[in-house]
Amino acid sequence: MATLPRPLVGDGSPVPCLDGTERPYLSFDAAASTGALPAVADRVQSFLPMYSSVHRGAGYKSQLATDAFEEARASALRFAGRTGGDDVAIVCRNTTEAINHLAYRLRLDRDDVVVTTVVEHHANLLPWTRLPVQRRFVDCDLTGRFGVDDVVAALEHGVRPALLAITGATNVTGWLPPIDAIIEAAHERGVPVAVDAAQLAPHRPLPAGADFVSWSGHKMYAPFGAGILVGPRSAFADGDPFLAGGGAVDLVDLDEVVWTDPPEREEAGSPNVIGAVALGAAVEELEAIGWDELVAHDIELAGALRRGIAAIDGVALLGPPLEETTLPVATFVVEGMPHALVAARLSAEHGIGVRHGCFCAHPYLIRLLGLPQAEIERYRDDLRNRDKRRVPGAVRASGGIFTSLADVDRLVAAVTEIVHGGAAPVEYEQDPATGDYWPAGDTAPWSAGDRSLGASCARG
Repeated sequence: MATLPRPLVGDGSPVPCLDGTERPYLSFDAAASTGALPAVADRVQSFLPMYSSVHRGAGYKSQLATDAFEEARASALRFAGRTGGDDVAIVCRNTTEAINHLAYRLRLDRDDVVVTTVVEHHANLLPWTRLPVQRRFVDCDLTGRFGVDDVVAALEHGVRPALLAITGATNVTGWLPPIDAIIEAAHERGVPVAVDAAQLAPHRPLPAGADFVSWSGHKMYAPFGAGILVGPRSAFADGDPFLAGGGAVDLVDLDEVVWTDPPEREEAGSPNVIGAVALGAAVEELEAIGWDELVAHDIELAGALRRGIAAIDGVALLGPPLEETTLPVATFVVEGMPHALVAARLSAEHGIGVRHGCFCAHPYLIRLLGLPQAEIERYRDDLRNRDKRRVPGAVRASGGIFTSLADVDRLVAAVTEIVHGGAAPVEYEQDPATGDYWPAGDTAPWSAGDRSLGASCARG
């Protein structure tokens, strides 16, 4: 029996709109972050009375907390398909920290090559720019895709790379690279693979063949500040850890340190036990639903969402053609209307939350938009002058296990009204410092006095 969609904590909460009415809030921003599954929130609430320090407390609560933490670690390994092997799961804050952690621990130098792609989130681009390594990039076509052959060409272009760092699913278009075939091709050439699975984890099984994989709880219905880095124990067995401090050592003297074994070696300080427990609970919930139902819901939702947006006159859908399977993500631009204004109107007039801007994937979005070099230079000059009014971008609507086809209909109707329904009910003012729009006037809570820097989407 189908159990999806499944509501999250806070779904449907009433929010004020410009016409003075309250509407049930509709989140289409799952690709950025999700709410909590009720079972996850319940697990956290039931655990809180027994919360204590882990790994180094003699008290009964410490024993229970340690067991809960390690059970969550085991759940993460199971979710990644790594049971029974010698891999470890390191509890981090999020995917970004996990990839930075990995970049530090691989001890790469200027003779090493890292291959990555132009479709990556900044979390899988910027950590490699800080290393003294050479980088090669796999480019994409105008639909934002590349193939296995493109990756192979980059892997074989010169010195054998030390690593392929690649996404399992793009956060901008929801495109799914043929990740298993790519991993196989890399391994055939002796190249280890690190997969950024932040977008993939809530929607598809993680690639068991990857050498390293990282993901975040806040994108898979456990928004309590924990993420996971999985990799072979040997990668973390030697050298100093990413963070140095208590819990990572067996012996400390003023001139000597003996580090403990992984994974504890990589988790200095008091870990986020509650976040780990929440992430473990989310894993259990997704496993209980099952991948067959999760994927079927995804495919139905993605088709309806992308077809509905693409059918609106004056709206251009970015990314793969409609017949290709993607995650439930529709990223689009409206002819003659700034992306920031579309997002502002969806919020203020319809109670719908979306994301706009460049989605922390600037190189990818520039290619999807097909921007000429002159325009790219112009907006870069604007940014250097702290003026974000003309920053290029798009609007992204993204759903998950909580999203229904009725939600898609509501979004499509709202976008259609904004594009074809005539003038906005009020003027909107743009902030040069953020690029965001805000309705003019004194209607609470949309008055100038209610405005704050808050959630500028233009950052990224």
